[in-house]
Amino acid sequence: MVRKIQAKLVLRLHGRGLSGRAIARSQGMSRRSVADVLDAAKAVGIGWDDVANRPDDEVYALLFPGRGERESVYEHPDWGKVHRELARVGVTLRILHGEYVDECRQSGRPHMGYDRFCKLYAAYVARLGVTSRVEHKAGRTIEVDWAGKTMRIADPVTGDSSTVYLFVAVLPFSRYAFVEPILDMGQNSWLRAHVAMYEWFGGSTPRLVCDNPKTGVIKHPREGEIVLNDAYRGMAEHYSAAVLPGRVRKPKDKPSAENTVWHATMALVGAMRDREFGSLDELRAAIRAWLAEYNSRAFQKRDGSRSSVFESEEKPLLIALPPMPYEVADWVYGRRVQANSHVAYARNWYSVPYAYIGSTVDLRIGASMFEVWHGNTRLCSHRLLPTTASNQWSTNESDLPGKAVWRPWDRKRCEQWARRIGPGCAAVIGRLFAMERLDEQGVEPALAILRLSKRYSAQRLENACSLSLRSIASPRYSHIRPILESGQDATGGIPDGAIDDAGWVRGGDYYADMGR
Repeated sequence: MVRKIQAKLVLRLHGRGLSGRAIARSQGMSRRSVADVLDAAKAVGIGWDDVANRPDDEVYALLFPGRGERESVYEHPDWGKVHRELARVGVTLRILHGEYVDECRQSGRPHMGYDRFCKLYAAYVARLGVTSRVEHKAGRTIEVDWAGKTMRIADPVTGDSSTVYLFVAVLPFSRYAFVEPILDMGQNSWLRAHVAMYEWFGGSTPRLVCDNPKTGVIKHPREGEIVLNDAYRGMAEHYSAAVLPGRVRKPKDKPSAENTVWHATMALVGAMRDREFGSLDELRAAIRAWLAEYNSRAFQKRDGSRSSVFESEEKPLLIALPPMPYEVADWVYGRRVQANSHVAYARNWYSVPYAYIGSTVDLRIGASMFEVWHGNTRLCSHRLLPTTASNQWSTNESDLPGKAVWRPWDRKRCEQWARRIGPGCAAVIGRLFAMERLDEQGVEPALAILRLSKRYSAQRLENACSLSLRSIASPRYSHIRPILESGQDATGGIPDGAIDDAGWVRGGDYYADMGR
């Protein structure tokens, strides 16, 4: 390609009083080229003042009309179609050039090479002022980050103020943005901001590009596997996204988010610097209104706005959201499943499949759900019981052997157990419940006596209960246990007066023999 003479530069220097020889010497041009520019300007009747505000190409075309214009022998593709096809997932310039070559061969027309194809597409993008789609694909990536600047809210009653942090997200293709105010930068707040982000966009993307916050990334070495936070990975998997953190101290890995962060910091914080907000919801409503206006602003170098490009080209390509949003939850690790096939949390009980009795499980506690996990396997889920109450039971029938319904201990069950041991034990348990105003008050004392049968055998407990009934009006655990410990149930008798309502005591004869 023949180089064009810098005609505008020659006219500018000539207008300052330099001769043609001086211009050629200072700019490294041939004297003939400088003379051609000056002669053409004289012939057309224009000087530096006439072209000072015109671009270089227009000045050259004015002085040398028709020079350098050559009709290409190659078939040109529809560059508008090329630009639209590049917005689709997986489409590259290499693929489009191959399709262009096949079409030219079928019609017998000459085709251009791949390098010229790329250069002409770049010229098309620059000429129309649109954004090249070689780097960003529609519906492929969401970039997220924290804004550096913060805002404040003040309680109108107490006057206490709180710092508010800004979570920023952007779709690089359309530059459609989202900003969420957060009271802290903890893990749960980080996850809740992502949930609000997906609801705002109305869909998700396969790639989620973030920085390296401790709430999301545990380890990001230069070489090797990236270690993500379990909660962050679980949230991303819920929305069918893969977390791809940018390299450490490499902001160009997420330039769209960095640019939007700057806008959020300068435009949003600056525009609201004199406004006062009394609650987080009030601030959030103001930010939503600002976002609607920000995303609707017309582009400076292309047609449309962030909202128009998002609605027409990117939103249809987003991955549909799951039926239920991700529920941010806390984890409790290392809880043991009890013999009753339940695990305890916050003074309440939740059933676990009986095959895991004695195993250690992890608990995931959400806003309304309670889940039990063993490794990477979810064993069961329950509706979270109110933490204001205690000793409540949530039991899935399928978690118990034989699909039996788990029932808490009550008077009826205690009396059934006592009758299986013997009439003496049944009588003791009956008298124990009769002493209490409420049956619930007698359950634990009754179970304390009944469980002695597991330590000493049912027959010994029956003998001890029968012996206690002879001398005690109201036998209790504190009466029966000493009988078993001393072996009195085996001798078949208790000395008269050895037991009263206060318990089992040793007589004077016992202590008199101690000195011998």
